[in-house]
Amino acid sequence: MKPGRFSRLGIIFIVAVFLMTFSPGSQAAAAAEKIYRMKIQSAYPRGDLSMELLKDFAKSAEKRSNGRIKIQVFADPELVPGEQLFEATKKGTLTMLHAVAAMWGGIVPVGEVEFGLPYAYNLPGHPDVYKAGETIRNFFFDSGFVKLLRAEYAKQGLYWLDVHSYGPLVTMSTKKVTSCDDLKGMKIRVEGSWADYYNMIGARGTFISGMEAYMGLKLGTIDASQWDVSAITGLKWNEVAPYRIIGGQNDVVPGHILMNLKVWKSLPDDLKKAMAGAAEDYFHALNKVYAGELKKVDELVKEGKVINSPIDEACDEIHKAAAYKLWDKIGARDEAAAKAIQMIKDWRKTLK
Repeated sequence: MKPGRFSRLGIIFIVAVFLMTFSPGSQAAAAAEKIYRMKIQSAYPRGDLSMELLKDFAKSAEKRSNGRIKIQVFADPELVPGEQLFEATKKGTLTMLHAVAAMWGGIVPVGEVEFGLPYAYNLPGHPDVYKAGETIRNFFFDSGFVKLLRAEYAKQGLYWLDVHSYGPLVTMSTKKVTSCDDLKGMKIRVEGSWADYYNMIGARGTFISGMEAYMGLKLGTIDASQWDVSAITGLKWNEVAPYRIIGGQNDVVPGHILMNLKVWKSLPDDLKKAMAGAAEDYFHALNKVYAGELKKVDELVKEGKVINSPIDEACDEIHKAAAYKLWDKIGARDEAAAKAIQMIKDWRKTLK
């Protein structure tokens, strides 16, 4: 074979390989085969119900993506301390975080509203976990609230993936509370703007780590503390604070999953759909778990190990008035927060 002909055949072969490798079809095939490895860390430690159930979120994402999404699940503080989750996810050290928005209220003010201002998610008839969670999730997606949240978190390089519910807000107290006079001077461990709320009705809102609350209640450093139902079924606060204050609370404590925005944008559309589906699966799975936990609390009430302590009607009205004043105060801080609060006001008018 003549050298010139050999060279021409070689060039043709190389060109053919190049075209096959870089053609749109081959690129699509390569993208379809790519494995996306992700890390999510919760703001809560091992043993927390919502943290442990993130393994089901990971399994759902893997199944829905036909094995192309693989998520490693971590608890606080296995990769970074909880207070650093926002920055770590923003920078890409983590792919996703699992927490409540009140943790980022100083960075994204609308997060205070998302978490649930006092009385915002207080629902008529106080429905069960399933109904209450679905009511709030529908509000988020149907009112335009999700669009607002995604726009605000995008400014921080994050994608708001979905909402989930930890069930109703639970406040355990070392003493019986039935009136607002009983609340005067009480030191109550709370999250975010709830400190201002309790200050407005004569109590003293404060913050310590939830993991320190048991000893705080036992030693009298605090008189009451907020959490979800695992305050009773997991953390056993009722051993040192047996009274569950009922009234002035919310029927849903929303949490969220935030994702690094660049990673989200890099996903093919079918994998974005898989992630969204997995997050919704997690929402339903968590509702089921918390419904079961609340049934355990009902049994503890029957046994006298938890004592329900409902506030009277007059105190409830005082709580409500304080809540609405707080809404106006927070709405004045930030345009997005004001829009979110107006959405809640409009939505609450439709509740029956």
